[in-house]
Amino acid sequence: MPRMPSDRHEYFATRTRFHQKARIFAEIVQRKIQHFGRQQGGSIPLMLGLAIIPVMGFMGAAVDYSTSNKAKAKLSAAADAAALAAVDHQAISGNATAAQTTAQNVFNAQATNLGNVTVNSVSVAVNDSSSGRTAVVSYTATKPNLFMGFVGIPTTTINGSATASAGLSTYVDFYMLLDNTPSMGVGATPGDIATMVNNTPDQCAFACHDLKNSNNYYNLAKKLGVTMRFDVVREATQKLMDTAVSTETLPNQYRVAVYTFGASAATAGLTNMVALTSDLASAKSQIASMDVMTVSGQNQFNDQDTNYDGIFPAINSAIPAPGPGTLAAPQKVLFFVSDGVADENNPNSCSQKTVSGGRCQEPINTALCTTLKNRGVLIAVLYTTYLPLPTNAWYNQYIKPFSGQINPTMQSCASPGLFFEVSPTQGISDAMTALFQNAVMTARLTK
Repeated sequence: MPRMPSDRHEYFATRTRFHQKARIFAEIVQRKIQHFGRQQGGSIPLMLGLAIIPVMGFMGAAVDYSTSNKAKAKLSAAADAAALAAVDHQAISGNATAAQTTAQNVFNAQATNLGNVTVNSVSVAVNDSSSGRTAVVSYTATKPNLFMGFVGIPTTTINGSATASAGLSTYVDFYMLLDNTPSMGVGATPGDIATMVNNTPDQCAFACHDLKNSNNYYNLAKKLGVTMRFDVVREATQKLMDTAVSTETLPNQYRVAVYTFGASAATAGLTNMVALTSDLASAKSQIASMDVMTVSGQNQFNDQDTNYDGIFPAINSAIPAPGPGTLAAPQKVLFFVSDGVADENNPNSCSQKTVSGGRCQEPINTALCTTLKNRGVLIAVLYTTYLPLPTNAWYNQYIKPFSGQINPTMQSCASPGLFFEVSPTQGISDAMTALFQNAVMTARLTK
């Protein structure tokens, strides 16, 4: 929001000058009274009459002082309105010269309605920087005095200024990379996990979508009313489209493209579900069709479906060179939502113990993220906590040993200030919205 810290220095300077002149006036009157008092022909009624003079003088000065303050308040309000007009998002899309003209016109329009006040000068300074625009409106005016003119003070000078600032609007393209691999079929909350564990013979918390088994755990989860982690991610992503629309300050300011890791294990790889578009309502509708990756039989392709080593180079190629945030060259943000554990064929450089056949499960290799960030692409990471599954033998043997590394590795993947972890007891939608807002602000600051 714009800031308007008004400068009150001139206000106090004017008040000081008034007090000094009022004191001089009082001294003059006092000397006159003393002079008359020394005359032998003086009388008490005469002294009382003279005593009324300074009282009336002070009352008149108070009237002039009050009307000057009212005039200053109205001029300051005009300066505030002018400064805000200079940093308004419509003015801010133009250049500083246009903003100066806008502010000058706004001030003049309001100041002309003030009677008995002469505006001597108005100056508008507009400064554009990498973080936003600042406008300072300063003015000088004079107001004739009704009573103080009798003691040599015919006018009062009024000075003031107002300052407003706002962040520059930036065009941003968001590339949403949503992990929809089988591990995102885990129950969304501890209660959902418990329901799955209690209703499966092998105490499995994952709603595996096996197309070769009509009694698969995905169908069981639907029957039991279990919400899966990816269900929440999908709904949060849809809601984010509404947030983006309400956040826009310029037409078509934000565009979005949505990718998953593939609809099925047979076609696993970067899959574009929503082409880059500024029609966020349409994107919201298309997102509704996304679901957890399907498999055809247990251990298809050795369950190596979370192939970060293939996905990240592909998304890197899909994202054009980032621009400065203009309409012609938007800033680029990769919005990455995942539980942070790779599951791919990597027998030679896996950081963890591999399974037979070279299957590697490990935290994401942050070098993949660095490649994107070196190009100027911002990476916003929403880490959906990889939940401990103490009843799952596979988890205990292969995931638990490095579970403490998942969070810090995902945080290292993110650009500064663009990392959120969301646990099952927290709201993914709220976290996604907060991350989006941080990404927008960071994009502005990197212009």
